[in-house]
Amino acid sequence: MGLIKLRIRELAKERGWTIKEVSERSGVNYSTLKTYARSPGIAMVDVTALIKLARTFEVALEDLIEIVEE
Repeated sequence: MGLIKLRIRELAKERGWTIKEVSERSGVNYSTLKTYARSPGIAMVDVTALIKLARTFEVALEDLIEIVEE
């Protein structure tokens, strides 16, 4: 099974936002974001959260995701 890494920290840093600010702006639970941001590779993510994050960062879903293992 493939693993992905979400580019949350990188995209937040580019905008000068904290993970808490990303949570407030996106409506994605803070603890969920912390888990996603800290994980070196995850197998399952909430698609609704991905869509909210992509909209918040104004990027395509593909730009939010990095494949770390196939």
